[in-house]
Amino acid sequence: MSSTAKAHGLDGTLTEPDWPPLTEPEVRDLLLQFPELLPPFRILSVSPRPLSAAAVVLTREARVFVKRHARAVRDAAGVGEEHRFMNHLRQRGAPIPEVFNDIDGRTAVERGDWTYEVQSVPRGVDAYEQAISWTPFQCVEHAKALGQAMARLHQAAEGFDAPPRSGHALVAGFSIYAAADPAAAFDRYVETRPALQEYLAGSGCGAEALDLLTPFHAEMKPLLQDLAPMWTHNDLHPSNVFWSSTDSDAHVTAAIDFGLCDRTNAVHDMAHAIERSIVDWLGLLNHPHEPDRVAIHYDQLWALLEGYESVRRLTQPEAHALAPMLALCHAEFALSETDYFLSALGSKEKAWYACEGYLVLHARWWRSGGAKLLDALRRWAGTRPLSMEGTRA
Repeated sequence: MSSTAKAHGLDGTLTEPDWPPLTEPEVRDLLLQFPELLPPFRILSVSPRPLSAAAVVLTREARVFVKRHARAVRDAAGVGEEHRFMNHLRQRGAPIPEVFNDIDGRTAVERGDWTYEVQSVPRGVDAYEQAISWTPFQCVEHAKALGQAMARLHQAAEGFDAPPRSGHALVAGFSIYAAADPAAAFDRYVETRPALQEYLAGSGCGAEALDLLTPFHAEMKPLLQDLAPMWTHNDLHPSNVFWSSTDSDAHVTAAIDFGLCDRTNAVHDMAHAIERSIVDWLGLLNHPHEPDRVAIHYDQLWALLEGYESVRRLTQPEAHALAPMLALCHAEFALSETDYFLSALGSKEKAWYACEGYLVLHARWWRSGGAKLLDALRRWAGTRPLSMEGTRA
């Protein structure tokens, strides 16, 4: 199993995983501490996701999902933040995997250099299991279904008032561009991450990104006070949900992978969903000097928005904030990912992909080829019926 395991690479190809795959002895030793699960234990499949090690495991009772994090990246306290949010969503009726407790009542278990968690495998099918992350939907109907699922998650998230996460790597937060002075907030963010600070001092990509993104923050700044804070998923793309089938009329049966969740707002979450599925970013990486060659899937964009608003209507400020938020939402996660590659993996090569290839290249694109997408969203916001303002379907 371990010799053939592959992970999704940053350029869209399959590559050797950064973290050693889970082994059956390792899984067996862990799951013996979970009283709800009975042996024998057998690994059925290994996840190709690159930022941790995970596998679907068959027990005597059911299939479960076992995930192992590097403890330096996500300790038990950090994973526990995710689990508390998931528990709130489940209590509000959202279809979220169950998180199992070990014999000591822990949902996140630290062992040596690792942190483990065990979740149920949701009902439905993983229709995008082999799809590279941040690639389009298979059809417009799936985009609409994901929009509906996201809106229901936002409704279920109401009332969860935990503070924002702080200091964790690989979190899609909203602090830099939620501030009145993004440059000062950027400096505060970087100062707590020494490896990132050193890298940015040598590359200059942080200063370039701040300059490129300044107009979008100026556009969104008057609307910030009307964006209600909310804990959100921040990584809702088609391979982070389970589906009722692989057919075009499938609906979402569960949302998974809450590793990037944080206290942001509904527009931030929606912008991430659009960014990860509507734009062909691999095309931009392959043709960085030809921004107009990057495909934009407008039919899926309008379907996603239609699906969302069939469940939860955006307010007028939320709708008008969507275009600038779309240009800004990637920045904080790109910095967090850069820091992860430097601090956890010691890889300047991968840090380049996150900083120059993600943070800066995307920021440039929003000022060139992506401007037409932002203008389309501005027109959409300006033509929505005023009767929608402030309503919730």
